[in-house]
Amino acid sequence: MHDDRDLVEQRLRRVLDERIRPAVYGEAVPLVLERWDAPGEPVPAAEALTADYRPARVGERWGPAWGTTWFRLTGRVPDGWAGRAVEARVDLGFDRRLPGFQCEGLVHRPDGTAVKGVHPYNDWVPVAEEAAGGEEVSFLVEAAANPILNDPVPSDLGDRLTAGDEPLYQLLRAELAIFESEVWELVRDLEVVGSLIVELSPEDARRFALTRAVENALDALRLDDVAGTAPAARAQLADVLSAPAHASAHRLSAVGHAHIDSAWLWPLRETVRKVARTTANVVGLLDASDELVFAMSQAQQLAWIKEHRPELYERVKRKVADGGFIPVGGMWVESDTNMVGGEAMARQFVHGKRFFLDEFGIETEEVWLPDSFGYTAALPQLVKLSGSKWFLTQKISWSRTNAFPHHTFWWEGIDGTRVFTHFPPVDTYNSDLSGGELAHAARNYREKGRGSRSLVPFGFGDGGGGPTREMLGRARRVRDLEGSPRVAIEPPADFFAKAHEEYPEAPVWVGELYLELHRGTYTSQAKTKQGNRHSESLLREAELWAATAAVRVPGYAYPYADLDRIWKTVLLHQFHDILPGSSIAWVHREARDTYARLREELLTLVDTAQRALAGDGAGSVVFNAAPHERGGIPAGGAGPRPARDAAPVRSTARAGGGFVLENGLLRIEIDGRGLVVSAVELAGGRETIAPGGAGNLLQLHPDFPNAWDAWDLDAFYRNRVTDLVDVSDLALTEADEEAATVRVERAFGASRVVQLLTLRAGARVLDIDTDIDWRETEKVLKAAFPLDVKADQSAAETQFGHVFRPTHTNTSWEAAKFEICAHRWVHVGEPGFGVAVVNDSTYGHDVTRDVRPDGGQTTTVRLSLLRAPRYPDPETDQGGHRLRYALAPGADLGDAVREGHRINLPERSVPGGNEVPPLVGIEEAPGAASLTVSAVKLADDESGDLVVRLYESGGRRAAGALRLALPVESATVTDLLERPLADAPAHEVVDGRVRVTLRPFEILTLRLGRTARG
Repeated sequence: MHDDRDLVEQRLRRVLDERIRPAVYGEAVPLVLERWDAPGEPVPAAEALTADYRPARVGERWGPAWGTTWFRLTGRVPDGWAGRAVEARVDLGFDRRLPGFQCEGLVHRPDGTAVKGVHPYNDWVPVAEEAAGGEEVSFLVEAAANPILNDPVPSDLGDRLTAGDEPLYQLLRAELAIFESEVWELVRDLEVVGSLIVELSPEDARRFALTRAVENALDALRLDDVAGTAPAARAQLADVLSAPAHASAHRLSAVGHAHIDSAWLWPLRETVRKVARTTANVVGLLDASDELVFAMSQAQQLAWIKEHRPELYERVKRKVADGGFIPVGGMWVESDTNMVGGEAMARQFVHGKRFFLDEFGIETEEVWLPDSFGYTAALPQLVKLSGSKWFLTQKISWSRTNAFPHHTFWWEGIDGTRVFTHFPPVDTYNSDLSGGELAHAARNYREKGRGSRSLVPFGFGDGGGGPTREMLGRARRVRDLEGSPRVAIEPPADFFAKAHEEYPEAPVWVGELYLELHRGTYTSQAKTKQGNRHSESLLREAELWAATAAVRVPGYAYPYADLDRIWKTVLLHQFHDILPGSSIAWVHREARDTYARLREELLTLVDTAQRALAGDGAGSVVFNAAPHERGGIPAGGAGPRPARDAAPVRSTARAGGGFVLENGLLRIEIDGRGLVVSAVELAGGRETIAPGGAGNLLQLHPDFPNAWDAWDLDAFYRNRVTDLVDVSDLALTEADEEAATVRVERAFGASRVVQLLTLRAGARVLDIDTDIDWRETEKVLKAAFPLDVKADQSAAETQFGHVFRPTHTNTSWEAAKFEICAHRWVHVGEPGFGVAVVNDSTYGHDVTRDVRPDGGQTTTVRLSLLRAPRYPDPETDQGGHRLRYALAPGADLGDAVREGHRINLPERSVPGGNEVPPLVGIEEAPGAASLTVSAVKLADDESGDLVVRLYESGGRRAAGALRLALPVESATVTDLLERPLADAPAHEVVDGRVRVTLRPFEILTLRLGRTARG
């Protein structure tokens, strides 16, 4: 037989595209159009219903960027269509390549209730399955003119303040049409068969059987009467579409999904509407079919629906109760996990899971994070402590250097907790269930021979839309089809249970899931990151002092509602395109404003509680929110500052220029260039700065990655560097027994930086306060510390502990980690001596090593201070910044933890005269100081119980006691949601103490029942 495969396949493509798909809709009549252009921001449907509409027509332009136009469409079903399926079709000017990234619409009934969303691949509106002739049709479309911002070029369209008034779209269609269901089914038949053909081997007889069936179907089809001959064509495909899959065929659990970025190339307010459009689509599909299972993560998005579209929310709740609409994820948003602080990461689960429990009575068990940019090694323990047991992501498949070796595995965190994890081998969280994607999933699956199943999330996502009826049509056909994986639409929990049962001894991956891509997100949009860090720190203070005041001050009311609201706002802004700095200008402008407002609210809460605690008096009461004693003030307590017994600070001129600062603990030399050329830890006489090196060296690199400007920092940026050593001004501006400060001013490019290098009495760190007016573009600014330390690995703080990473590049896995994330500190050391670099709002770092001619090793720690990408925000980070960091010579890991908290949790003084003993304190054996309090608060259920969360911060087993300064009758170990843990050992209160023993990096949450609310 002659091989005519190409001829048949080409014929199929043309006939399908040019004849069959257009015939899905038959006779059509136009709808009468009216429009109302909403002024300013979007309005509720009730307001739009009563607006003044004017006549409109197809072909009109509409929609300045971020504007909203309401279209009223009315018409009448022709008498001759009686008994036929009729739909309305609306084309707002769609670009078929970009569903979710352009104009979109939400269709409303005349009473304002939502019907469904419309986008390029879902542009129909149901009218009647069997229409009545003369039936009146009326609905409104809320059309959103979201600009297309996918092209990675700078654009002013990313903010309504700069976008202009030019209309972006042209209305292309508004009509009633007969829906030809048999033609629609034929399209699905041919799509599935055609996509399967090209995935099968030319040696496979099944491929030729499918080819012949397609040829026969096309021969049976009359191109001048597609609707009339579609049943005959379908009959030719029936046999090949009923052949069952092989027994060994890969099994795919298909889960309807719409990964909706809570902000990205659109602002938060537009996400509210995207969620409404998507959920309207989903509940409509669920009404029409019992096949669909839809998983929705991000409690925040459901909370938006509850607030803004209550009628739609009630439909969602009914579908949740029916089992078709499934909340997953257990988090407030799909947050970043690299930069989110420990307590905030815990609260993502607390607020997310509690929402699902309170609203739906559902205990979510799947942690659903398909698109975050890498995953902290602290996450497995938090997953378990939240009451969840499974983890899903897809993003690691984006890694550029190394292919991750597993798709189903146990992920082990820093404390040893393991969580059963799956990476869908389909390599997308927006599948359309095409034959190519299904075949890729089966081929790509790395557990062959031991496992046989994987998960595929399907539905339009990123910008929303969700599953479509076309996807469900494909799913029906590949449920059990020869040559294809078996596809079953089922809940994620069913997949995980089956995968775990099949593969309980899956391989183990230990440590972080580092994404070898998007490393620039540790640095982009510095003010967003700073707002997050400062908010996290202030929330710690607000909870601590409010809890202390609630226990100690009669009449003080703990601000439950305020803290709940503020926490949820902070958690929202930890979404994986906000905190990482990869959203449009509008998003980050609003984030800066939000953080400023939250700062004032939190400072007010802190001040109110502290003044209540400080009482009357002419003195000053110093509050210490850090988990370590500081300046004689106990951790979590307050009182008048004790007399200082530290050695005075001395400052002298340095030979050759510059200054020498000394406080009895450190001697710091700053040369005439304003660089730290010596930092000696005096007790051991050990020099910290490498020979010939200079610390606090600002370095400027070009930063123009190959793609994804705000996301990526490509390794070749290091090929060129400019050391910023020229000084505009150098002066000793403060010099007394308490502190000495050297002021250094530099200018480079269009930018200017002023740094204050300060050594304080009793301090074991050199504080560096950097004030910079940043005016560079496509550059990255680093601060380098070349250290005379032989360190084979660095330690970087992560949530509730730290992770070690090699400083060498023996393998491609190590080389790929050329930019790393750290929270409050990075530490490098050798036996007997270490150095920490701590910060108050910087996350990006790099640590490198080099062997000097003298045989010594220089380990260089650099902080990534600022970037200047131009997409998607062309003005990223332009303007003023204040960044604070410090060098800690002679520091061990415990010192790093302590100094990291010090720089992030400043002492606060208020008038008064009271001593404020801490509610709780830590007692440990001498030399052991790794039990660290993370939070002190009142229980969320408003019972008045005190909740204390602590963790082991040193990476070793720790034993000690929690000392209580309030009457407590019980101590209960709980999960993150403050519910008792059934398998936790009992903890008794004996002599006002609770004994605790923690494994390395273990998190412990204790709920303390207060005696008669003492």
